[in-house]
Amino acid sequence: MLKASVLILFLSLFFVPKDKSTLFIIGDSTVKAGQGKGGNNMWGWGSLIDQYLDSSKIKVENHAIGGRSSRTFLTEGRWEPLLSQMKKGDFLLIQFGHNDDWALNDTIRARGTIDGIGEESVEINNLITLKHETVYTYGWYLRKYANEAKAKGVEVFICTPIPFNRFDENNLIPREKEFYTNWAKQVAEQSKVNLIDLHEKIARVYDSMGYEKVKELYFTPKDNVHTNYNGAMLNAQMVISGIKESKIKKLRKAIL
Repeated sequence: MLKASVLILFLSLFFVPKDKSTLFIIGDSTVKAGQGKGGNNMWGWGSLIDQYLDSSKIKVENHAIGGRSSRTFLTEGRWEPLLSQMKKGDFLLIQFGHNDDWALNDTIRARGTIDGIGEESVEINNLITLKHETVYTYGWYLRKYANEAKAKGVEVFICTPIPFNRFDENNLIPREKEFYTNWAKQVAEQSKVNLIDLHEKIARVYDSMGYEKVKELYFTPKDNVHTNYNGAMLNAQMVISGIKESKIKKLRKAIL
């Protein structure tokens, strides 16, 4: 009995199981709609991506929240607590942009960011929070998330924003004027982190189907922005496709 107890103690000391890596996700309602449980038939891809990952190898934490821009996710105090939890060997998926193209300062949202990826800033007295605030570019906020996570040994993936169900005169999803898509690509290159061109991957699927079919299969009746379950599953599959194409073996091996 004593020998068995000693053996158990020995094994517990030298064969302590390693902590699982965590895949953190941040973004807007296209990544997590509402509580992430399909309310109003709206789903974000971050709520479904765990279906493609081995839970014995990785834990998924979807911290995306509807209505937030790259700026307000930070100013509401959501980033720092997450960053403090991150450790070497974890992963971070970032997708912002849909809510950044709003007014910098108003009484409705006050969530916009300055266009571009530079270091420009503007001082405002926020009409909603009633606090003084320095507002930066879209790229500045993405860069902050990427660089701070990377400094902790986290593998970062920047995703270009998913496309809406909006087609141009050629019956294709627009590419050239998708400024946030291009800026996200530039930040990923600048910060030397992984890029998943989610916009392009999904747009190719939509292009082959046309507006009516895409609307019927992938979007809610409410609008052409928020995906239903099938649409979110498609988007999650495209994220997984991007991970498979990356050089990050540890995360690739967690794919089912």
